[in-house]
Amino acid sequence: MATYQLDPAHSSVGFSVKHMMIAKVHGTFEKLTGKMIFDSANPEKATAEATIEAASINTREPQRDGHLKSPDFFDVEKFPTLSFKSKTVSSSGSGLLKVIGDLTIKGVTKQVTLEVEGPSPELKDPFGNTKIGLSATTKIKRKDFGLTWNAALETGGVLVGDEVTITLDLQFAKQS
Repeated sequence: MATYQLDPAHSSVGFSVKHMMIAKVHGTFEKLTGKMIFDSANPEKATAEATIEAASINTREPQRDGHLKSPDFFDVEKFPTLSFKSKTVSSSGSGLLKVIGDLTIKGVTKQVTLEVEGPSPELKDPFGNTKIGLSATTKIKRKDFGLTWNAALETGGVLVGDEVTITLDLQFAKQS
């Protein structure tokens, strides 16, 4: 088993949610840390954990970002981080893993399942560092995590959808 540190300069955590029931709004979290313990011969024994700075949310709209940081949504003053810690890993096919773990948002912890593509084989970067990468997705219901703010639309429906798609594209550096 080897320990890999998340490389935040080459990683992203994105999300999308329906706005006004017609189109998806996309955003990212810009500041994250994490590590993974992994052995390609025994992927089921892997563990992973990550922490995301809630105030680093970026939807490319400062007014919306301010609202998302407020007590209506993430309440970043009271809950400065989101976190994930794996519990089980299983193989779900060639190069695919299913990672079940605890996701904590706004002080609420729920079990989620990440569908993972990878990790990739190890490669050396031009500086001699050993790197691996992976992509993962999951869907959550934001109301399950206490993110309940919404507004009714005049024509019916709501301003913000409940289902949120989370997409991770992560690169890790092997620790010596």
